[in-house]
Amino acid sequence: MCRRRTVHNRAVLGPLGHLGSGLAYLATACRMQASDRATARQLAWPEARGPSPLPAGLELTWIGTAGFRLAYQGVVVWIDPYVTRLPLGDLARRRVVPSSAQAVARWIDRADAVLVGHTHFDHALDVPAISRRSGCRVYGSASLGHLMGLHGLAERAVTVEPRRDYWIGPFRFHFVPSVHSKLSLGLGVPYAGELTCEHVDALTPQAYRCGQVWGIFIEVGGITLYHQGSADLLEDEIVDRGIDVFLCGIAGRRFTRRYLERVVRALEPRLVVPTHYDDFFQPLGAPSRFAFNVNLTGFADEVRAASRDLPVRVLEVGAPV
Repeated sequence: MCRRRTVHNRAVLGPLGHLGSGLAYLATACRMQASDRATARQLAWPEARGPSPLPAGLELTWIGTAGFRLAYQGVVVWIDPYVTRLPLGDLARRRVVPSSAQAVARWIDRADAVLVGHTHFDHALDVPAISRRSGCRVYGSASLGHLMGLHGLAERAVTVEPRRDYWIGPFRFHFVPSVHSKLSLGLGVPYAGELTCEHVDALTPQAYRCGQVWGIFIEVGGITLYHQGSADLLEDEIVDRGIDVFLCGIAGRRFTRRYLERVVRALEPRLVVPTHYDDFFQPLGAPSRFAFNVNLTGFADEVRAASRDLPVRVLEVGAPV
């Protein structure tokens, strides 16, 4: 594995420190991207050594950002599916970008349920279109319910209660109160607050406010998974321990004090799968790039520092395991 200096995040940098970290990344971006690619190859699932923790018949597919497809016994559940991939320029120009029917048709084969951790555009933009196309219910916050109502689909939205169990076929799941990392130089959450937009024609990327943030616990086929779409947590809210597969959002973790140490202690996972580290302004299917200053190599070292024997496996976008 290519090595680089790793900061284990015991103390969170101030705004100037984060700016300095970003400038340092720009100076060595090509080398860091190459290091992260090498790490991804070395830790690739299923090539990484060790038996698979998944039961026979359970299929797990990463579709980039924090998005996953889970399929078991003919039932398909999605978490945070985002396939439209609006360009960075549209974000900067605050341009309204509707869900891409072509991208949804290409990447979303079917859906029996969609689970949403929070309502930023890179988690929720495509959810109404997927629900409309498949007829499925979607589960998440009041902000998600409002978004569905804007699209005339309010009856398909389930505003969840903390830790209440929901069932879809063989899947049991519940939502755990959480928080979003303070990506705005450690000072605050971008686009914080509830989604209150009054018309779809005003749904700029910035209008997709975060809403309530959830961790998502799933039990299926005799194993447990936990999805953390943003790199922060509320330890006192977590009641699920001994998680078999931890789907761990890692973008923005440097803004969160001792993130890996705290989340590993809280969940006691047996396997960590990093997520939300790709450049989500790139179209799906294009050559993949890593998000700005995400440091996948450093993440693997941070997991090892938090728990020496905890394995990390990296998924390829669109390739089921």
